[in-house]
Amino acid sequence: MSLSCSSEITLDTFHLLKEGGADPPQHVESRTYPGRGQPVFPVGPMNTSHGGTYRCYGSPSCYPYVWSLPSDPLHLEVTGVYREPSLSAQPGSLVLSGNLTLQCRSEAGFDRFCLTKVEGLTPPQRFHGQHSPDFPLGHVNHTHRGQYRCYSGHHLSYAWSAPSATLDILIAGMYEKPSLSAQPGPSVSWGENVTLQCRSEIWLHTFHLCKEGTLAPPQHLHLQDTAAPFQANFTISPVTSDHEGTYRCYSSHSTSPYLLSLPSDPLELRVSG
Repeated sequence: MSLSCSSEITLDTFHLLKEGGADPPQHVESRTYPGRGQPVFPVGPMNTSHGGTYRCYGSPSCYPYVWSLPSDPLHLEVTGVYREPSLSAQPGSLVLSGNLTLQCRSEAGFDRFCLTKVEGLTPPQRFHGQHSPDFPLGHVNHTHRGQYRCYSGHHLSYAWSAPSATLDILIAGMYEKPSLSAQPGPSVSWGENVTLQCRSEIWLHTFHLCKEGTLAPPQHLHLQDTAAPFQANFTISPVTSDHEGTYRCYSSHSTSPYLLSLPSDPLELRVSG
């Protein structure tokens, strides 16, 4: 990777210094980057020794030993050093109301945890570590939607684990509720097939089916046809006793995939035999 240093005034040489490091500062002459090019300092190949706080300075050629004020600090964190933790949500990853807490769980011996949210095309890595693996997000609203990852590390270190698998947080309540029905009916025999039909009165691109009492993420189906009826069919084949329980479905729009409708009325699926 490379660190770039720029200045609002004309300076001939830039200097990169790592706080607390034993290595001398790196120097780059600005004439190497004509025009608007910013002087860059190559760093790497990355390892744990590159983690730390960096600042850069500038100096004119006529006074090479007179440096500018330091830049704001840049904290460089190194990930992938340890095995990834796991990330889960309480009470669940699909939330209509109430409080939400994300939990980062790792192997024993880690005492720092970091939660990041994926936004846009590039995930911003904001490593504000804390000692607790629990991240209370408070009362949920639409801003909590999106994808999250967590990392684990050791105290006073810039080395972090590999990222956890992404966790999708879905916030419900943005649209009118769809309806949920079962074909041929909500009572089926072991080994038969049943189709749960989620139907919306308005055009929405994606339908989500979840079973109450499970931490498994909802199933998703995307509609390709824009013609009515706006309906997704979730087929369970063959049915076993594990499928028995209460189901609800939701709908969402492709422009806001983590904002869901109100939940459908519950459907109780009963399995006999």
